[in-house]
Amino acid sequence: MTVTQRRAAAATAPPAPAAETAPPAQPAVATLGLVAALVLGNAVFREAGSTMLWLYVIGVALGLVLFHSRFGFTSAWRQLVAVRQGKALRAHMLMLAVACILFAPILAGGVSLAGEANGFVSPVGAGLFVGALLFGVGMQLGGSCASGTLFAIGSGQTAILITLAGFIGGSVLGAYHFAFWTETMPTGPTVSLADTPLGYPGALGVSLLAMAAIAASTVLVARRRRRPEPAPPPVAQGASRAWRGSWPLWVGALLLAALNATTLLVSGTPWGVTSAFALWGSKLISAFGVDVAAWPYWAAPENAPKLEASVLADKTSVMDLGIILGALIASALAGSFVVHRRIPGRLALGAVLGGLLMGYGARIAYGCNIGAYFGGIASFSLHGWLWGALAIAGTFVGLRLRPIFGLTNPRPDDSVC
Repeated sequence: MTVTQRRAAAATAPPAPAAETAPPAQPAVATLGLVAALVLGNAVFREAGSTMLWLYVIGVALGLVLFHSRFGFTSAWRQLVAVRQGKALRAHMLMLAVACILFAPILAGGVSLAGEANGFVSPVGAGLFVGALLFGVGMQLGGSCASGTLFAIGSGQTAILITLAGFIGGSVLGAYHFAFWTETMPTGPTVSLADTPLGYPGALGVSLLAMAAIAASTVLVARRRRRPEPAPPPVAQGASRAWRGSWPLWVGALLLAALNATTLLVSGTPWGVTSAFALWGSKLISAFGVDVAAWPYWAAPENAPKLEASVLADKTSVMDLGIILGALIASALAGSFVVHRRIPGRLALGAVLGGLLMGYGARIAYGCNIGAYFGGIASFSLHGWLWGALAIAGTFVGLRLRPIFGLTNPRPDDSVC
């Protein structure tokens, strides 16, 4: 088709469907969520003080942003691999670019409100390659990523509870096997672009160039034929859209980058999600007599105190709980809180298997789509870039397996966003 023919086809194509009006708010559910958020916030403050309370508030804000922007990691990679749609991945690049710009001066100064500031910079080894690949497969079977699991639960998608159960189980198993992957299997160096002669200015420049190249490549690999425009999600009108409607992906990208940088500034480390799942599961089986404290993972000086302390004194746990409640409040105000009760058996099996793969993969690969991919790249870690590439490779495998569990994949002629 020539350029003239394509323009003519575009001119005669039917207009994109208009967005539906947002459903009425659910004040009872929103009030319940707000009360729960206040009660938990008070408990966090009493248990761990004001810094942890601020991190909890950041978690609530993350839940609001994730819900309103529907900012996805799982769907972004699925759309890229299945139909070469790169809009969501370009939003990732915007988020990462802004995060790098905000992280650079904090990490260069090495100072946060909690003391020393350190990014997520992890080794390159067998655990990374296997774990990130498993995580990529698990995302497509479980239907969500780490952050997506939390905000989906908050918005009433009870099916994702099965994914969370698998996530916790896989995280515990990954903690149990952690020494095998770090001590027995080959482990390479820890590489930070900022520790090279480039320094932070050079590392920032290289990172931004790489992100621009990736964003441009998603445009070049897009399929040439015209696709139907997706129906916009229901939106509220006027100023109420800010708390009741959907937000553009670019807004979500900017806010997530800012909130991650705020987390680094307040706590000294970036935002993470999945270490809390290992903690919750390990505490649970410890209550049944399993001596998890003897595992090398929990015997490590940085982890042992967490096992003994309350979960309300754990940064990641507190932020995870905040995300769930923030998404609950946001979904209720948007009229979108709906509890899903019936879950087909094949979908349930895929959800729990996906969760297991993600939980195990995240532990042995030093993080998930948030801690390794988002936090790692923003911290100028080579590990973060490799994690993203391997997760995309796992997406190819996951897409092949999805139909076995009754899950559909996007087609080239489908509407995608």
